[in-house]
Order: sequence, then C-alpha cells, then structure tokens
Amino acid sequence: MQAKRIIPCLDVDDGRVVKGVKFKELKDAGDPVELARRYNEQGADELTFLDIGASYKSRAMLLDVVRRVAKEVFIPLCVGGGVRTVDDMREAMNAGADKVSVCTSALNKPPLLSEMARAYGSQCVVLSIDAKRAGQDENGRPLWRAFARGGREDTGRDALAWAVEAVERGAGEILLNSIDSDGTGGGYDRELTRAVLAAVPVPVIASGGAGSLEQIAFILEGDEGADAALVASMLHFGRTSIKEIKQHLESRGVVVRWEETAW
Repeated sequence: MQAKRIIPCLDVDDGRVVKGVKFKELKDAGDPVELARRYNEQGADELTFLDIGASYKSRAMLLDVVRRVAKEVFIPLCVGGGVRTVDDMREAMNAGADKVSVCTSALNKPPLLSEMARAYGSQCVVLSIDAKRAGQDENGRPLWRAFARGGREDTGRDALAWAVEAVERGAGEILLNSIDSDGTGGGYDRELTRAVLAAVPVPVIASGGAGSLEQIAFILEGDEGADAALVASMLHFGRTSIKEIKQHLESRGVVVRWEETAW
C-alpha cells in the first residue's frame, strides 16, 4: 500500500504566511522560511506554497521565499498562484519548485495544462480546484462548481467534469480545495473528495477543513481515501505537529512515511 502524504500548506501574502476562513479573514501565521524549516524537521512529505496575492510583485516575493527554502529543505516543493504561462512555470521550477499548481489560469485557458505537461511532464503539473457545493442534480446527487480568483468567481463549470478534462489535458495531480470547509476546522469534504477520486486516475490531495487528528485520518483511510492531506491552521498555530499526525495515522492503520529528521 502506498504511503499517504502529509503536506503543510503555506499561503503567502506580502512575504508572510497567512490563514483565513473560507478564503477570507486572513490572519498572520508566521515567516514562511521558518515554518518550512520546522515542518521539514518534523517529517513533512512535501510543502505547498500558494501566492494568494497572485500579482507580479507578490509572485516575485514568493519565488524569493522558495529560493531560500530550497537551499535548506530537501523535500518536494509545490508552488502555485499567479502562474499564467509556461514561462511562469519555468521561473518557479528554476527557483526550486518540483511541481507547479494552477487554478484560475487553467480555467481561463485549459490548453495551458497541455503546454505545461509537454514542457516539464505531467508529474510536475498540479491542478488546483477550488470547489463549492451547488445543490443537487435531478437524481439527488450533489453538485460542485469550480471557482476562480481565490474563490471569488463562480465559473459555472462542474468541478468533477473539470477534473476529468484537466487530467486528459495533462494534469498529473489534483489539489482539491473545499471552499465550504476551508479554515472551519469542521473536517474535509469527504463526499467531494470521494467523487473526484472516483472520476480521475491521478493522485488527489484533500484540502480545506482539517481541525483534528481524527478528521485527517478519516479523509485518508480506506480504499476511498485521498492520497494526501493538506494541513494549514492546525500546524501554523501549534495545535499539532507532523509527527503527532503521523503517529495517529499509524494507530488507525494508515501507512505513512517516516524520515529520520522526524524523530
């Protein structure tokens, strides 16, 4: 059985890590390099950096953070936010990223996913989907729509159909963000996660809502569990550690990877 990954998410704005609730009410959570170093020492499997400002200035600041982190952290780094072209992807990869995440730019220009996959391989292309519940279809099944611009713009696209199309175009992984659950501490949207897992053949990272060790285990365990869990507030504000999360997962029968630095 493949080990499940625990991935701290660092939302970066003006050079600082911030965290909000449902993409709003942002609070300062610390220095990104210091937090990255801490999570690396605790045994994180990867790190995800998201530029929530997504302007040229803020992206430049984020890439500087990635360069500094890449010099002392040797786990995979994923960078997203404001990546609109293959040239932007190249800048991120040259700064030290192993993967690049796109959301709004892919919705605006779906062929971008194919261009990125041709340039660096599908394994480096992560599609970030900001999904929000949108009622039910005629058969009573839940619907989710894909949102753009940091959760501010309803694109009208069905999130599941978009995931399928994106993988066909070259996305090698899905970062699935539940807007409804983000920052609430009420748990991941397992129904959404299961639906996307059933629809695509690539790894799915569950994001949005982690508030307890039990909730992290719940989204990862079993045959229908996500391949990885993104965690932010619980780590940033000291409510748990990577080691504690992995120990709990092991106690629930979830396979995890241990690094020497985690001990």
